[in-house]
Amino acid sequence: MKFVIILAFLAILASLASALFFMMRRSDNGGDDARRGKNMFRALALRVGLSIALFICILVAAKLGYLHPTGWQPGQ
Repeated sequence: MKFVIILAFLAILASLASALFFMMRRSDNGGDDARRGKNMFRALALRVGLSIALFICILVAAKLGYLHPTGWQPGQ
């Protein structure tokens, strides 16, 4: 399960890097801005979708017992 979470975090970072690439890429002609904005929007939308999916997967895995919370526990 930890492997899946690590892969999801890497996919989120890759999507964020892709959006940054499309945002920073300079176009020599003015007609390329619409396509660049569309690609950046898709990359950011993918990042948001992956983040939400990861959050839901972590909640489900904790509820099913695949992930166990550790660390400080109140009352001890």
